[in-house]
Amino acid sequence: METEKRVLLENEEVQRTISRMAHEIVEKSGAESLALIGIRSGGAYLVRRIGRKIEALTGNSPAVGVVDVTAYRDDIEKHPGERSARMDVPVAVDQRTVVLVDDVINTGRTIRAALEMLGHAGKPKKILVATLVDRGDRELPIRADIVGKNVQVEESERVNVLLQESDGGDVVTVTKHSPRK
Repeated sequence: METEKRVLLENEEVQRTISRMAHEIVEKSGAESLALIGIRSGGAYLVRRIGRKIEALTGNSPAVGVVDVTAYRDDIEKHPGERSARMDVPVAVDQRTVVLVDDVINTGRTIRAALEMLGHAGKPKKILVATLVDRGDRELPIRADIVGKNVQVEESERVNVLLQESDGGDVVTVTKHSPRK
């Protein structure tokens, strides 16, 4: 299998994009009673960075948490004994503005699963969706409120978000897999 790769965002562009997303979150929701929830795995790193940027901007430290929505996904076959849903959020979400953060939004099924999981945890005042990359091609009527970069890619292409915390550097690429000849 041959793989072509193109770079969408390099290190400084990723950092600028995250800063812009933090500003937009503050503009749309304020910094008080704010809970940022990253969707594992890529969103878990992004949410911490966005939280630090918001604290630097406003002086208020938003609550930052992480969720694993695998158990709530409707497009993944589940087997007995698999991991259950996990939500590590340090505050109650009731009456807070909650921002769900993910690295890439595509079909909308991950966000739907996160919304369902959040619904079991409480009743937020408002929920926003923030994503570093929106690659379009939704299967559900879900949209991101805060988007770092919009990109149109083919179904056979994959958006790869590599972050300093997990991959040793910040870069967003698109890879295309060609069938073997």
